[in-house]
Amino acid sequence: MNRFYIITPVVMMTLFGVVFWQHSKSSAIKEKAEAAQIEQAKAEAEAKKKEAIEKAREDAEKRAAARLAEEQQKESEKRAKWKEAGDRLASEIKANQDLIAKNTAGAQALEAELAAARSAKEALAARAFSMTRDIEGHRIAKRAAEMEIQRLTEMVARKAAGTSIASVP
Repeated sequence: MNRFYIITPVVMMTLFGVVFWQHSKSSAIKEKAEAAQIEQAKAEAEAKKKEAIEKAREDAEKRAAARLAEEQQKESEKRAKWKEAGDRLASEIKANQDLIAKNTAGAQALEAELAAARSAKEALAARAFSMTRDIEGHRIAKRAAEMEIQRLTEMVARKAAGTSIASVP
């Protein structure tokens, strides 16, 4: 029986060793397969992550380019409006300057016409005054002549009254 005490544990130990060795071998293969799957999953996740990062970067670049193009378009539209407003103001200024020059020339012509009219009025006023003075002078001369005629008539009438021809017999 003493032998069984030694042989049984040795056989059991051998069987256990064989089972353990096979299990270790299959476990190592499974671990390698799992490690390979995990590695593959990590690689796929890393590839997806890189792809997502690349796509996000491209989208960001596209949005930045679109925003930059939109800003440039807005800036060019703003400059075009500014230039249009400047051109319109310049044309209005030019038109107003031309109108000012035209009106200044017209005002100068009207001032010259007004000065001529004033001088003509003054000449007419002087002529009217001169004529009025001449008329008054003629009236005074007429009155003086009438008075002279009356005086002469009275003198002749007095002399004639004193003569015999004038008396009726």
